[in-house]
Amino acid sequence: MKKTFVLDTNVLLHDPRALVRFEDNNVVIPIEVVEEIDRFKRDSSEKGRNARQVSRLLDGLREKGNLAEGVEIDPIAHGQLKVVFCRSETLSQLPPELKSGNGDNNILAVALEQRLQGVMGSQPPVILVTKDTNLRIKADAVGLIAQDYTSDKVAIADLYPGTAEWWVSAAQMAQLQREGSLVVAELPPLPPDAPLLQANEGVTLVDTAQPGHTLLARYCAAAAQLRPLPKVSRAKLGRVSARNREQTFALDLLLDASIQLVTLVGKAGTGKTLLALAAGLHQVADDHTYERLLVTRPVIPLGKDIGFLPGDLQEKMGPWMQPIVDNLDYLLGSDDPGQAQARGARSARNNWLDLKSMGLLEVEAISYIRGRSIPNQFMVVDEAQNLTPHEVKTIVTRVGEGTKIVFTGDPYQIDNPYVDADSNGLTWLVEKFKGQELAGHVTLRKGERSALAELAANLL
Repeated sequence: MKKTFVLDTNVLLHDPRALVRFEDNNVVIPIEVVEEIDRFKRDSSEKGRNARQVSRLLDGLREKGNLAEGVEIDPIAHGQLKVVFCRSETLSQLPPELKSGNGDNNILAVALEQRLQGVMGSQPPVILVTKDTNLRIKADAVGLIAQDYTSDKVAIADLYPGTAEWWVSAAQMAQLQREGSLVVAELPPLPPDAPLLQANEGVTLVDTAQPGHTLLARYCAAAAQLRPLPKVSRAKLGRVSARNREQTFALDLLLDASIQLVTLVGKAGTGKTLLALAAGLHQVADDHTYERLLVTRPVIPLGKDIGFLPGDLQEKMGPWMQPIVDNLDYLLGSDDPGQAQARGARSARNNWLDLKSMGLLEVEAISYIRGRSIPNQFMVVDEAQNLTPHEVKTIVTRVGEGTKIVFTGDPYQIDNPYVDADSNGLTWLVEKFKGQELAGHVTLRKGERSALAELAANLL
């Protein structure tokens, strides 16, 4: 059955293409939404760009006919779009508390009017689509159906982990170590409820006779084979080494140049950023696989903003990039500060500043990435859970030939008010690239920062 969807402004600012994503159903845009879109169009942020795109889409549809009477969105699906005014008589039917005539109440009145027309005529069911939780509550209070916009949502509870277990015999594990590969068809079948293996998924082989005996491998989808993980020398990564199974899988993906996109998801202290920076520094400064390590993160504060920062661009970026600098200081420092000082070694801060002056390291804000082309670099996008799907798409499409890009983040620590654990760009990217030969993902579960940090991440 056809439905009528009344769209809120925040839906269009989140996804300007939402206008054409309702297939053969009817789409109603309240005039209040058009007014709010007009107020956002001069904004220099992503919301401003989306507002301008919505205006262009509506203007293009206007050429097909009168928007007030309804125009066809898609000649194949035959969906209709209308721009509707809020009538004062409908607004008067709302409860007294909602008659103020503000933006949300006007949108609510338009949805209510569409529903009343359906009761009296032959209109289809009416659904208000909004990302505003309070507006959905108001709609429910007046008897309207309200839904969140979920076209780009990924349930965090069902997020692809990037790792799996497979119970095999000791002889098969020995064959894998001896021959360097093992055909999946020769192994016992996975349990019926187990998900299918994805390309580049980390697999823990467990000995059926001795469960304490395990072997780590990676699934090669093209050959339908398991291949053992190579041992990573600690000398390669300086002070960093894998401390658990998931970190081992992560380093395997980070150090493989054929994997061009890596996503690392995990709670605070699991080593996401540190592993990515260590692998990047090694491949830039030691192996020369890439020309430069580029580190970036969204400029979104935790809590109240401290206002404008003085100085030039580098000085303004200092506080935002300090977590990255702390990790670099740790990676480039000495295990024995006293011994390093006795040898006359320079400080860790001077070490990474030297790398920067040599053009091997760049730390910058994500705001200036649009329009760039980034070839032959190892790129780390930290705190990616604060990005929208559209921003993630913008970043990935900047990647040039020979570049590897790594996204790290914790979906449970989001500071961006416009996304949540299910709708942020990081989890969306994990789901979209699941099973692709050029991509790999690992969910890190065990905190390694300190016992207190691990306890806090689990209890608080």
